Amino acid sequence: MTRTSTPIPANGISRRTFCKGAAVLGIWGGLASFGLTSCAPHTGAESAGGGWKAGTYTAEVTGHNAPYTVSVTFSDDAITAIDTASNQESLGVGADALKALADQVMDNQTINIDTVTGATLSSMSLQEGLKECAEQAGALETLEEAAAPEKPAVKSTYDTDVCVVGGGGAGLASAIAAVQAGANVIVLEKCGITGGSTNVSEGALNAVDPERQGKQGIEDSIETFYDTTIKGGHNQGTPELVHYLTDNALDSVHWLESLGVEFKDECGSATGSLGERSHYPATPSGNTYIRSFQKFISDNADKITLLNDMQATELITNEAGDVVGVKALYDGADEVTVNAKAVIITTGGFGANVEYRQSVNDGVWKEVVLDDSIGCTNIKPCAQGEGLALAEGAGAELIGLSDIQLHPCGTPGTGLMEDIRTSGRNRIFVNKEGKRFVNEGAERDVLCKNIFAQPDGTYWVVVNTLRYPDPDEPDANGATINNMLALQHIVTGETVDELAKAMDVDATNLQASIDAYNAVVGGAEDEFGFVADNTADAEMVDGPWYACRKVPTVHHTMGGIHVNVESEAVSADGKVIPGLYAAGEVTGGIHGSNRLGGNAIADCMTFGRNAGTNAAKYALA
Repeated sequence: MTRTSTPIPANGISRRTFCKGAAVLGIWGGLASFGLTSCAPHTGAESAGGGWKAGTYTAEVTGHNAPYTVSVTFSDDAITAIDTASNQESLGVGADALKALADQVMDNQTINIDTVTGATLSSMSLQEGLKECAEQAGALETLEEAAAPEKPAVKSTYDTDVCVVGGGGAGLASAIAAVQAGANVIVLEKCGITGGSTNVSEGALNAVDPERQGKQGIEDSIETFYDTTIKGGHNQGTPELVHYLTDNALDSVHWLESLGVEFKDECGSATGSLGERSHYPATPSGNTYIRSFQKFISDNADKITLLNDMQATELITNEAGDVVGVKALYDGADEVTVNAKAVIITTGGFGANVEYRQSVNDGVWKEVVLDDSIGCTNIKPCAQGEGLALAEGAGAELIGLSDIQLHPCGTPGTGLMEDIRTSGRNRIFVNKEGKRFVNEGAERDVLCKNIFAQPDGTYWVVVNTLRYPDPDEPDANGATINNMLALQHIVTGETVDELAKAMDVDATNLQASIDAYNAVVGGAEDEFGFVADNTADAEMVDGPWYACRKVPTVHHTMGGIHVNVESEAVSADGKVIPGLYAAGEVTGGIHGSNRLGGNAIADCMTFGRNAGTNAAKYALA
């Protein structure tokens, strides 16, 4: 079957286009921070006879996450090697884009390539680095004139049992579950990368797990998990959906393990989880899940087809109103029709769609204007909300759209969750005066409301050697302290006084904040209501100390397509829309008006499996 797992659009990208795109995307720190430094001298002798100057050339570029070195080796007439091993781009996103682009350059001997949708900044950095190094080698004109890579071929019409719209965590979970239930599946993904926003998540998955939790001395139960989720969502969640989530989350952990995912032995606490039941992958980030899903797809290529750069435009319905397929555009131009017996929408939320999110913002955050001054943690092209329009066009009801969640871990200027994270324990939040101002274990909406009340609506998250005993050891997200320091994203001090100076806060206030936190860990009551009820809680005493400035950022949209406990889409009059299913952030009713940290991945995997299994049963009936 045709597969387009790593397509790159054919048209080239000029420097003018590069600069225009960078400006539109609002690069943190401006275009200057994205630009190249001078290229290093090449190594190797120049060839005779006016050909290319053979050798290895390097360019220092700034990617999406950090500066890195592009190293290109030329013979007298060909590119023989491209090395970007020093990059710190996100697994499954920028890192995958760099590899895909480098492979295309090598295979086609051209730098006439475009960006990968969903990893634009990473793509631009490599494209510009290649151009600079080619210019030094005397190869630029030839490589720019060389033919661009051809787009992977797709058919105009496909026939399948189940079509999944959206190739993120919920979509791939749905697709795999449908295959396991006996169906043939086609997945349509609008980006050039696979995995959506799951790729850039920490991967926390909440589940009651007696085996892991028991070894840690954690007391928990499914009933507690249910009650916490309902109350954390301000009693707005649909009880039967919440029950399904909490009852089946551990099965999702075991299902993921059956696909090759390895989890850490100990459970932790995602930010705002209100419990110690978050399962974290043993390897960095939510990309762990996507890598396992991609292996399944590769191993089952006769049953599942993944089509990237495929924007769904309309659901196909028959005279009875049953959903029987999807219309799409490939690479923005070629019309494609997928005839399917069942369709699953898994297109994620709409947090990056600034105009839309503000138009429905009359709920939890109605007092805050969610304009461009508020960033978003999601991959921008993956969180636009198109799936809502698709479902509504087929008769589905949309519910809870005003339930938008902000997260306290945003990076100033971008809203991305980078560097020191707020998840886990043994960290304090202090304002610009060095004072604690909130219970660090509170719900996300409580945390963010208190942050907005601080001077300039910002704060510092402060940690010490407890969280980072080795500055060169990658954390759960693949970042190291020394890398963060090199990028000047965090500040440090061997003592509290030194840290306070680096933060430009009052040292007496900062020390008092740390002392107050330590007192609570020792059993004292806290004025903000923090309780040391986590097995990981410990006093923060020894340096080195680290601090990272944070702001609230749009993170999750709890509203969406109205579904029942079978993951079937439902109309406003309560009727099921035959053939239409939905799962993941695109749905509403599960998280109420505030999602607990760690419940999104649990939702994607649990209801993704549910949607895929039920869609397959419907299609094969």
